[in-house]
Amino acid sequence: MEADALRVAHVHRMRGIGGSERHLLTLLPALAERGVEPVFVGLDDPDWNPSDFYAALTVPAVRIPAPRDVDPLLLVRLLGGLRADVVHTHLVHADLYGGIAAKLRGTSLVSTKHNDDPFRAGPFRFVERRLGRLADRVITITDSLRRFTIERVGIPAGKVETIHYGLDRLPEAWGENPADAVPAGARVLLAVSRLTKQKGIDVAIAALRELPEDTVLVVLGEGPERPALERLAAELDVAQRVFLLGRVPDVAAWLGRAGVFVHPARWEGFGLAVLEAMLAGLPVVATDVSALPELVGAGGLLVPPADPRALALATASALEQPELGEALRRRAQAEFSVARMAERTVAVYDTLGVSTATPPTSSTS
Repeated sequence: MEADALRVAHVHRMRGIGGSERHLLTLLPALAERGVEPVFVGLDDPDWNPSDFYAALTVPAVRIPAPRDVDPLLLVRLLGGLRADVVHTHLVHADLYGGIAAKLRGTSLVSTKHNDDPFRAGPFRFVERRLGRLADRVITITDSLRRFTIERVGIPAGKVETIHYGLDRLPEAWGENPADAVPAGARVLLAVSRLTKQKGIDVAIAALRELPEDTVLVVLGEGPERPALERLAAELDVAQRVFLLGRVPDVAAWLGRAGVFVHPARWEGFGLAVLEAMLAGLPVVATDVSALPELVGAGGLLVPPADPRALALATASALEQPELGEALRRRAQAEFSVARMAERTVAVYDTLGVSTATPPTSSTS
């Protein structure tokens, strides 16, 4: 890295590996290839083991303990750990602590908004508006989220720019998938998501009642809704057709086994798993909410949220139209590349007019 490279600290609370974390694993090395010096500043929740994330991270990292949501000492720790020309925050904890720390240091601040969670439009919007005043630029990951951020949260439109997530290849395997009980001849509906109410896996389970007996639902991911989803499958007498496999080491292998990808989310910031399915050439059935229409375009089948019958009808149609997947693959490659994402992010940094400085030495992991 050149001595005068722009040093950008990306701050993120570490509580699991979801869309924003996976985004950073792709974005940060792409920024490094374009002359930026990225460093990841992880606010580590001790209740979660982030070793998988840090093992996959290919840029320097500063790890700061963050055991509590409200913690004045975290601001002190951040002030000691931030050595950068630009601070770039992701999600609420980083926006709050990282944003204040950046401004106390007189450092330029960029904030990326990753979701349209309804809490952002509730009372918290008043806090976010104040944090928005601190940011020099705000990035939203879709145009839908940009509108939400401006119209419902109240961030000034002139600060906000859309930069889509980028992805060029399917996730690399970190091991071999364990044996499973999915019948060899079954038609597989695949979902990859956290098991939360937001993701609508309950709707997909209910939709199975409307689909042929040889159709099964495989869900990759973990979350607090697992017991409720297992009960629902039993109550609807489809438990033998629902496979909640948790986190698996080789997601791409399941993308290869599936016939259709289903994403019945009630709201969605982006849908990185949907983009992976598109790259795999799978037909996609998703809900007509948030950013999903923007992501899949005319090639995806869209249904209303929380409507099992509509989801079942669209899924049955998609199973008979495998050619839909190839159109989605072409769209993913053309519209959502890593190069496009990284170059537009660098362009945002360029608008800040920041002069670089040689950073002091800091410990990394």
